[in-house]
Amino acid sequence: MQQFLDYLRFANGFHMWGALVRMLLAVICGGIIGIERERKRRPAGFRTHILICLGAALTMLTSQYIYLELRLFTDLARLGAQVIAGIGFIGAGTIIVTKRRQVKGLTTAAGLWTSAIVGLAIGAGYFEAALIATALMIVVELVLSRLEYFIMSTAKGINLYVEYKEAETLMQMTEYLRARNVSVTDLQITKSGAETRNPCAIFSLELPRKMTHDKLMTALAGIDGVVSVEEL
Repeated sequence: MQQFLDYLRFANGFHMWGALVRMLLAVICGGIIGIERERKRRPAGFRTHILICLGAALTMLTSQYIYLELRLFTDLARLGAQVIAGIGFIGAGTIIVTKRRQVKGLTTAAGLWTSAIVGLAIGAGYFEAALIATALMIVVELVLSRLEYFIMSTAKGINLYVEYKEAETLMQMTEYLRARNVSVTDLQITKSGAETRNPCAIFSLELPRKMTHDKLMTALAGIDGVVSVEEL
């Protein structure tokens, strides 16, 4: 097994089959990472992750080709470093700030960046690390996401986006929170977009021990004049 891996690492010179295996492995690893994002309908999905991982692997292959075949003795890590820096522009394109001042796309951007690093590892011949990283990324995105949701759902701090019709409704909500010993640490009153034209507020709250997120949101949504309640 070790001899086969050494062969793929170009131990016997630069050859076509080694390059083919590396690029195919980059497609497989990038596709595995991208499937999870595709299922959640994120901006960067299956094909995007494949192309980034493949491009990064090809970058490292090109560096090796320049060094081994063209005999141009230069820094092999130079092209790879440009991939690490340049992938930030693609990752930034997946991050958005909604009208509710909620940041989305950070996990996708981090996945794109890591996918590029996996591609660099594959292109450099570090197959073991690339496969382990791919497996760990799947664990983080599929398994640990549930743990993250559990931690967030049981946290005492919560941010709520509430859309309402009249100013009196805001007073009713604050009175309800005060009566239930819910501490309001911050309150921002903003205007909604052109879609509804209803006023809205962003509450930063600290909940008492027996108060759950779902219970609080259901109670606020039941107040007359409240249009919608969403957790940020």
